[in-house]
Amino acid sequence: MLFRRDADGHDVELPGSTVALEVKLQRRVEAGLEQMLGIRFLASEYPTGPWHRGRIDTLGLDENGAPVVIEFKKGSDSGVLSQAVSYLSWLESAHHEFEALVRKVLGAEAAESIDWRRPRMVCIAAGFSHHDRVAVQRLPERIDLVRYRVFDGGLLSLLLVDSSPGSPNPAASRRHRERDAAVVSAPTVPAGPAAGSAGLVPECLRDLYAELDDALTAWGEVEVAALRHYIAYRRLGLVRPIM
Repeated sequence: MLFRRDADGHDVELPGSTVALEVKLQRRVEAGLEQMLGIRFLASEYPTGPWHRGRIDTLGLDENGAPVVIEFKKGSDSGVLSQAVSYLSWLESAHHEFEALVRKVLGAEAAESIDWRRPRMVCIAAGFSHHDRVAVQRLPERIDLVRYRVFDGGLLSLLLVDSSPGSPNPAASRRHRERDAAVVSAPTVPAGPAAGSAGLVPECLRDLYAELDDALTAWGEVEVAALRHYIAYRRLGLVRPIM
């Protein structure tokens, strides 16, 4: 919800609506993809070939180097989730093709640092059913359900309504497996605040980590994921009015 103060000093809720054409929403989000969602744009309407028989609305690479599939629906279409899952299946079979695309658009350094362990899908729609939200929590994929609204004055609101961190992909890229094998892990002990869910930190950094954890989680909804060699934080609150 968005509110605007009227002439009498009262906050009045702005009536939100949906777009008439899905492509208008897609083009607007693509134009501000990194500012809105922290995802670098790679391609629009990307063909998946004869086996998967479709076109991915938007392909991107997030701030952690994870591949991202984005699907848009102007209304509340339950098919957006199954469609996105299908395209993630294509992504798993198209590592070399995706790496070539990243190299072409973002450069060799970005292509070399792709993290195939946690590919991500983002579904943007006017709404999601109860079954969609239940499915997100049951599926092993990393999924974000984002509800949009447009408002008078050129405002666009994106709200994260459900999210699943997913499970690390055991079929990680060869580069990441080699890089992980080369890292020598420091002796660790249980960390303070996130030990139950985020794992371990070096003993010499335990107090510093506790302070950092408090600071990072104080901003609201934050996803904390314990990866093999580090703890990843991702802000979940995507309520962003955009002119």
